[in-house]
This record gives sequence, structure tokens and C-alpha cells, in this order.
Amino acid sequence: MSIYLEELYLHQEWADAEHWRAFEAFPQALDDKAIRERLFHIHLVQHAFLWITGPRTSGFDLKKIEDFPTTSSLRDYAKNGLVELREFVQRVGPAEDLIDVPWFQPPARISIRHALMQAAMHSHYHRGQNATRLRELGRVPPTTDFIVWLHKGQPSAIWD
Repeated sequence: MSIYLEELYLHQEWADAEHWRAFEAFPQALDDKAIRERLFHIHLVQHAFLWITGPRTSGFDLKKIEDFPTTSSLRDYAKNGLVELREFVQRVGPAEDLIDVPWFQPPARISIRHALMQAAMHSHYHRGQNATRLRELGRVPPTTDFIVWLHKGQPSAIWD
């Protein structure tokens, strides 16, 4: 199972980087309120799932969009979180330990594996929304399907 999660997170990092590069090539996209807010949300949730699946040695740093006054600061937050997630997934093993997802009342009790699956699916969902919005703004979004990533030889994320 850990190999499957590793592939899923390698794909996610690549796909997020592809979207970031597409948005940076069309600055109007990053000025778009819906895209910017969704990017913030995607990456905040990725950090939140890293926190709930990890050791929780401290409280979660609940960021606000105002904490990222520049696009590059939000991009750095995104990239750092994705790298940390990838590294965590590579060490987590079978990931069958149960954790509590604290934003549910009562907290949802699920496996780390299921939490990591949810985080990746959540990001994928919102990446699709951003792709649709980019098309509405007049650009063709990058194709980031998992099968395309496989066909390309599972490339690493390219951020620059």
C-alpha cells in the first residue's frame, strides 16, 4: 500500500507544480480571486493533513490567506508542504494506525492511509476546479491526469 500512496503523492506534487507554472505564465490567473483562494485552501489542507497524520508535536499553524502577501510566499508554502508530505509518505509504511480528524465533531477516527487518500483526493478535486477557471479565463490548463504522468515516465515536479 505504501508504494501506491508514494505514487499518488509524487503525482500530486508534479500536478500541483504543473498548475503553478501555468498560473505563473498567465499572471491574470494568480490575480483571480477564485484561483488564489482555492490555491491557498488546497495547500492549507495539505499542511493540515500532514499535521494530523504526523507526530503533532505542536499545535497546527492555522494560516490565513493574508499571511501570504505575495504569490511567491504562497507558492513556497505549497512547495514546502508537498515536499514534506512526499517525504512523510515515503517513511510512513502501511499507515494503518488510527488517528482522529479533529475538525469533525465528534472527531472522525480513520487510518493514516485513509487520511492521506482523502488529502490527495481533496487536492485533485480543487485542482480540477482551478483548471476549469483557467479555461474560463482564456487559457488551456495543463493536462495533469495520473495516466498522463505515468505515460511521461512519472516525472518529478518542476517548479521553475
